[in-house]
Amino acid sequence: QVQLVESGGGLVQAGGSLRLSCAASGRSIWAAAWFRQAPVKEREVVAAISWSGGSTYYAHSVKDRFSISRDNVKNTVYLQLNSLKPEDTAVYYCATARVKYLTIDTSTYDYWGQGTQVTVSS
Repeated sequence: QVQLVESGGGLVQAGGSLRLSCAASGRSIWAAAWFRQAPVKEREVVAAISWSGGSTYYAHSVKDRFSISRDNVKNTVYLQLNSLKPEDTAVYYCATARVKYLTIDTSTYDYWGQGTQVTVSS
């Protein structure tokens, strides 16, 4: 059984920054991703990273503002959020896939964290 625990969410003003962390226990994190879900909106993938960290993906809406990274020794994945906008407000979830290659196919993700709230005020 894998447990993923996110942290680092909070309330920030537009233009501010946050750093989300996702620590895993029970198994090494393979490919990983951050998703988010805002009220009355569908869940969307924000960023993803391969097991090696050599391949990454970003949604168009966050490209050049967010950065995903990982520390395989600490078994932790990070999401740096810069230049935050009110439309970034959502619950952010990390997930780990059952494959090691970069993937944004949600069917490949088998473990999810409980989510952390990010609220950006204007």
